[in-house]
Amino acid sequence: MSSNQKPNGKLPNCKKETPMRRCTITPENQIRSITGQFTKIMATLGLDLEDDSLKDTPKRVAKMYVNEWFSGLHPVLNFPRITTVENKMGYNQMLIERDIKVHSVCEHHFVPIVGVAHVAYLPKKKVIGLSKINRIVDYYSRRPQIQERLTEQIWLKLTELLGTKDVAVVIKAQHFCVIMRGIKDVNSSTITSKLGGSFENTEARSEFFNLIK
Repeated sequence: MSSNQKPNGKLPNCKKETPMRRCTITPENQIRSITGQFTKIMATLGLDLEDDSLKDTPKRVAKMYVNEWFSGLHPVLNFPRITTVENKMGYNQMLIERDIKVHSVCEHHFVPIVGVAHVAYLPKKKVIGLSKINRIVDYYSRRPQIQERLTEQIWLKLTELLGTKDVAVVIKAQHFCVIMRGIKDVNSSTITSKLGGSFENTEARSEFFNLIK
């Protein structure tokens, strides 16, 4: 028996949610408003908005923010369709999806976070379509983030969908707020992890970290 319902991106633990106020502005109106605001930023910086290379930049940025970089701020509109199926085969070993791309934005400076996520779970009654793990990672990445919260959000949503806490998430990423400004350290990376259920035990934890090396 398959489950093709379209759950939304709201999380079962509100403390782990991205800080937001209720927004009733449509994406189209968001694009229109951001275009106007970004026009003012560029003008304040002294850029010539009559130049043919720059005149459409405010709208390009606005569309990128709403439709791409921050599309994960719309939990009902943009959360991906998720497919889970009954674990009829009784598979009970670790399943790992490695090297899932992470493209996010630092909420402190609005510059990119780029890296990979490794996700594993031990199936109980349900298994999830493999590409859906990638889509969940991408969805929660598409909003202003800190890496710690992103890791928690992916873990929480997967535990909800799979009906088990036997889920592990590790993210390794570079933050351009570190690379391009401040300390300007181009070599450092940040690793965060969230391990629940059986992954908190030594044996499963060791197997997971060995397999993602």
